[in-house]
Amino acid sequence: MRADIVICGLGPAGRALAYRCLVRGMSVIVVDPNPRRHWRATYAAWTDELPAWLAGTTLAATVALPRAYGLRAHTIPRSYSVLDTGRLQRSLDITGATVLTGRATRLDRHIVTLDTGRTLQAERVIDARGLRRRPGRAEQTAYGLILDDPGPDEPALFMDWRADNGADPGSPRSFLYRIPIGGDRVLFEETCLVGAPPIDLGELARRLRCRLRARGIPVRGDEPVERVRFPVVGGAPRPGRFGAAGGYLHPATGYSVGAALAAAGDIADGHTRVPNAARAVYRLRRAGLRALLALPPSELPGFFDAFFELDINLQYAYLSGRADFAGTVAAMTRLFAGVPPGTRARLAAATLHLPPLSPPGSGSVIME
Repeated sequence: MRADIVICGLGPAGRALAYRCLVRGMSVIVVDPNPRRHWRATYAAWTDELPAWLAGTTLAATVALPRAYGLRAHTIPRSYSVLDTGRLQRSLDITGATVLTGRATRLDRHIVTLDTGRTLQAERVIDARGLRRRPGRAEQTAYGLILDDPGPDEPALFMDWRADNGADPGSPRSFLYRIPIGGDRVLFEETCLVGAPPIDLGELARRLRCRLRARGIPVRGDEPVERVRFPVVGGAPRPGRFGAAGGYLHPATGYSVGAALAAAGDIADGHTRVPNAARAVYRLRRAGLRALLALPPSELPGFFDAFFELDINLQYAYLSGRADFAGTVAAMTRLFAGVPPGTRARLAAATLHLPPLSPPGSGSVIME
């Protein structure tokens, strides 16, 4: 079979790319082991990351001023949007593409070989299969409950590190993520930002229920549950890869969908060369991941206080500037200056690949 483009993987990145290619009149083949599966995860992005072509009906809720807590409260002056997962999937219409059920076992620039032995040929081949879980890879985990909206006394929380989840003070830290998802429903999710290994889902479930009790938020016991577990490393910016497989996933935050949606049109147009700045930013973000892995639990809230006190343009550069090398360096430099001296020493050691400075047995935040 021949086509203008073969896309392997039909998650949000692969499906968005297929959709934008079809809009441009290209012939498209998509390959996925389960191409008709319904997405279950909750996807969100900073509103300014989302492309203009994305249908407004795909937004389930938008928060103008989300809040964050480290040791103190912060208001983030940047709009944050939660996507309606079902509407998003339907809006990325791939009618007109040739949809094949199968696994790609070999990919090169122009040929894909499937597990059946069948070969596909195209002007371009794109790997959008995401990242595989492997022993030793840092992962993000989360356990969430979808509850009725408890009202304005519980604002949208991008990240809440307050210590009311019943965790032992020396154990790895987790934070609360609380966002509206439309229809007077709210997702409360206890999250391990990144871990190697991460905090297991059972412990996160226990912490979430403890936190909800502490805040007087009732739980019936039959609420919908969301479970999250995915690697944050394993991909890298390179031609022929897209989405998490191509380094669009931020290794220090786990976000990727907004970046992939924003870039899908350019990739469809053939702009596949990876700028040197994007490669350099990815290496800086990996350094940021090492820094998080090096911090002991007690220092995490203060670290994020320093981050959310940065100018919003610097926050934007670090979180969303995939090819903004100067902005990322400026954000990391300013953050480094804003944390306490002990934290600064550990950040420097981790960034430079020096031996960790956390004392043995200290319960490093991410159990490195």
